[in-house]
Amino acid sequence: MPALPALLLSIRFLSFLLVTMAPPSLSQTPLLSSVRMAAILDDQSVCGRGERLALALARENINSVFEGPARARVEVDIYELQEDSQYDTTDTMCQILPKGVVSVIGPASSPASGSTVSHICGEKEIPHVKIGPEETPRLPYLRFASVTLYPSNEDLSLAIGSILRSFSYPSASLVCAKAECLLRLEELVRRFLISRETLSVRMLDENLDPTPLLKEIRDDKVATIIIDANASVSYLILKKASELGMTSAFYKYILTTMDFPLLRLDDVVDDQSNVVGFSMFNTTHPFYLEFIRSLNLSWREGCDLTYPGPALSSALMFDAVHVVVGAVRELNRSQEIGVKPLSCTSPQIWQHGTSLMNYLRMVEYDGLTGRVEFNSKGQRTNYTLRILEKHRGGHKEIGIWYSNNTLAMNSTSLDINISETLANKTLIVTTILENPYVMRKDNYRDFEGNDQYEGFCVDMLRELADILKFSFKIKLVDDGLYGAPEPNGSWTGMVGELINRKADLAVAGFTITSEREKVIDFSKPFMTLGISILYRVQLGRKPGYFSFLDPFSPAVWLFMLLAYLAVSCVLFLAARLSPYEWYNPHPCLQERRDMLENQYTLGNSLWFPVGGFMQQGSEIMPRALSTRCVSGVWWAFTLIIISSYTANLAAFLTVQRMEVPIESPDDLADQTNIEYGTIHGGSTMTFFMNSRYQTYQRMWNYMNSKLPSVFVKSTEEGIARVLNSKYAFLMESTMNEYHRGLNCNLTQIGGLLDTKGYGIGMPLGSPFREELSLAILQLQENNRLEILKRRWWEGGQCPKEEDHRAKGLGMENIGGIFVVLICGLIIAVFVAIMEFVWSTRRSAETDEVCPHTCPRRPHRHTPVSVCQEMITEFRNAVSCRKSSRMRRRRPLSSSAALRHPTRIALGAPRPLRLVREMRLSNGKLYSGAGPLTGGAGGTGLPDLGPGPQRILDDPLGANTTPPPPAPTPVMLPARSCTHVRICQECRRIQSLRPGSSIGSASTRIPPSSAPLPRLAPPPPPSSSNTDSEGGGGSSPRGLPSSPPSHSPRPILPPQSSNNTDLLVNQK
Repeated sequence: MPALPALLLSIRFLSFLLVTMAPPSLSQTPLLSSVRMAAILDDQSVCGRGERLALALARENINSVFEGPARARVEVDIYELQEDSQYDTTDTMCQILPKGVVSVIGPASSPASGSTVSHICGEKEIPHVKIGPEETPRLPYLRFASVTLYPSNEDLSLAIGSILRSFSYPSASLVCAKAECLLRLEELVRRFLISRETLSVRMLDENLDPTPLLKEIRDDKVATIIIDANASVSYLILKKASELGMTSAFYKYILTTMDFPLLRLDDVVDDQSNVVGFSMFNTTHPFYLEFIRSLNLSWREGCDLTYPGPALSSALMFDAVHVVVGAVRELNRSQEIGVKPLSCTSPQIWQHGTSLMNYLRMVEYDGLTGRVEFNSKGQRTNYTLRILEKHRGGHKEIGIWYSNNTLAMNSTSLDINISETLANKTLIVTTILENPYVMRKDNYRDFEGNDQYEGFCVDMLRELADILKFSFKIKLVDDGLYGAPEPNGSWTGMVGELINRKADLAVAGFTITSEREKVIDFSKPFMTLGISILYRVQLGRKPGYFSFLDPFSPAVWLFMLLAYLAVSCVLFLAARLSPYEWYNPHPCLQERRDMLENQYTLGNSLWFPVGGFMQQGSEIMPRALSTRCVSGVWWAFTLIIISSYTANLAAFLTVQRMEVPIESPDDLADQTNIEYGTIHGGSTMTFFMNSRYQTYQRMWNYMNSKLPSVFVKSTEEGIARVLNSKYAFLMESTMNEYHRGLNCNLTQIGGLLDTKGYGIGMPLGSPFREELSLAILQLQENNRLEILKRRWWEGGQCPKEEDHRAKGLGMENIGGIFVVLICGLIIAVFVAIMEFVWSTRRSAETDEVCPHTCPRRPHRHTPVSVCQEMITEFRNAVSCRKSSRMRRRRPLSSSAALRHPTRIALGAPRPLRLVREMRLSNGKLYSGAGPLTGGAGGTGLPDLGPGPQRILDDPLGANTTPPPPAPTPVMLPARSCTHVRICQECRRIQSLRPGSSIGSASTRIPPSSAPLPRLAPPPPPSSSNTDSEGGGGSSPRGLPSSPPSHSPRPILPPQSSNNTDLLVNQK
């Protein structure tokens, strides 16, 4: 205090002592000419709480109305504490005691200092009036107690419990700024234990950061939150709760501070927030308005901030002065009182202190804080607490709590009408553009409002609106996100708009997650899905003309070719080395009995594996064990190869195979060549971020640390990145299915990574949750949701992957077979033409041909050109009416025979090769006796061996010579060719030769009634004859009249039309 006022107070105090110590006979004035009291202030705020002004207003008010012959002036000495310290408080009290005060008031917000003041006042028996909360733990009863104007801890617990009872005792969470709150609210904790409801207690840390506590409360979905803190800390907690979206209608806050009216929560609360507190102000007091006006003026003079309102401590200071003065007045009427200075070092006490304390407990006063009365313990009683609810721009009274534990509640927003329905309501629906859930129409600019949008969710909303009779307004989310938590605890996207009450519903492909469920409510899921991997299709070569080669790789085809060549070579060598593959093909020829041949020539060795590989066989069969082993192994090889080829051919012709570098999430996590990511701030990102599975953790670490970022802002951006780069997109399976139907270049890798659902989001505590859930179940039961899904999902052009029905093969699948066939035919025709030209050219160069017009009469041979020969042969080849033609025989001169021995006539001497060729031609048997010599006229040709005789076939017998008389039967010589398989008719003809025998017995042909004709000898060189080729023979033309001189000819039976064994059909 300044020195001058202290001096004046000292002078007045001395005067007061002189007056009180004078004997009665010396003075007739009241012994108490002034009432001095001390007030301890601990207001350290910048603008102050107005306690000093409240003391001045109380003093002036009392002094102006004090009655008596000589007015006793009220003096209030003010002492300030710099901190809540027992040492400083003791020093201050030692300064107050010598002043001779009748009471000590305060401090208001220093519990430790208040306890020290109470203890010292009790020792000196000076009444102590408390204006702050009770200290905890409470001191044991002294012989001299104090009185308190502040509501007791028990009353505060009862008041909170009464409000909770109006909520049917819900579970609550208690946030404490100090550890003593459990002692202050001991009665409340006891009531929770009795009711068996849940009360979770959380303590603020030293930094007073409420974010972790509020997140835990939000995760536990506790709706009722009790905050035990002063006004400034309570404001900090509410502001952080607003940032976390915890000021919606779902949450209810109860503040224990009595300075609740001072809180400015316009930027924290809205019309749907539920923040409840207490107030002790008696707004009907006659001095209330003057008190508020004076404090407001004083605030404006010393502070630039807006005046928040009167602090409770200032009103309690005002009432405390009036209470003390009233008790002193009552005590002064009953007895003479006086004051004397005391000392901290002396044991003296104030002798009137006990009496004044008794009168203080009996005071009844209506002050600025309501009715003031005290019980025997010095606690305030018979007072009321006004229950206020905060709104923007102020607060309103919603109820009154009486100190007898009675609660009277008015209508309030805390009472949520459970029977409230959606009928006739208009809801704000926040959503996000996502195909096919919500899309803008192509001509959306021509429409307004909800008509601009279409999609699955829009149709579902219309179905729900028809069922529940409500209307809606679609609003796109501002930031274009679904919603993810921020580091400060707030939420973005649609979740943030629901938390901040900017929307009533969130309808989209909105995934239900535990993280979101903590801050908002969801309806029943309307669609079930999971996370899948989207990647672009990497197709191998499409089925084409040569798809029939795809079942085997080029390496396999190459090895098969090498195997074919190897088998051909081994077969050739084995057949050449084995003696059992050498045999005599002409066992009936005496002269060629020692000649051996091998059927496995190089050409046949190459042809035999081809027949086995094509499973068509060959006319060449192995004889030796070695060649049979080679053949068996080759056949087994071809069996496996053909079976494998056939099994895979259908798949390669009908299925377009996909080359996939990854097949599962593990493959994706184990490589770095292909990038992968998901939508930033979506449920898929949250899934990987919170997953504890090792593979998913590695995937999250990769995605979170990858630069540039692998996260995308939308599904369209992710799909574009998949198509344009090596990127795998992690997304919901329903969206995967939809986009795969639209773009055939996309495919799904593996199965689902999890299982979840889409739901409709709502703010916490929404009264429409049950209605919407029931309506969704109704749509599912009616199959309406499935119909809507088919409408929006089955519009794609790509075939379904699960459609494995058999499909017809087109030319693009098997066209290569036709190409091979056409090429083979072209080669065959080309080779046939070359053979035709080569054969005709040789015939024209070496021979002279007799015209066909005169085959029986001798003609002079004329030279034939190559072109004429080719034309003649071509006409015979392309004739459609004949299937056979005459052999074009050309007689050879000696020089021609020597140049071309293969063109010797039938009766002329022939080379051995010609004999063999004729013997094997067309499967017909040739036979003869005697050497091949020159024809009639003696050509001088060398003896070429026995000449074969061809079986004559002339069914009509037109060109045969009349048979001569039957000669004497001739015995044919026996032949050692019984091991050769010969037809029975040939055996009969062979037996006609002289001395012939079959087996070991000789056979003699019996005489016949008809003479046997003699086989005609070969024609002379000068004559020309033609025989049929290919399928049969005809009677020789121009047979000579005399048989050969070197050997007789066998006699043949006469030919008839019935003997078909010796005939060859001729057309």
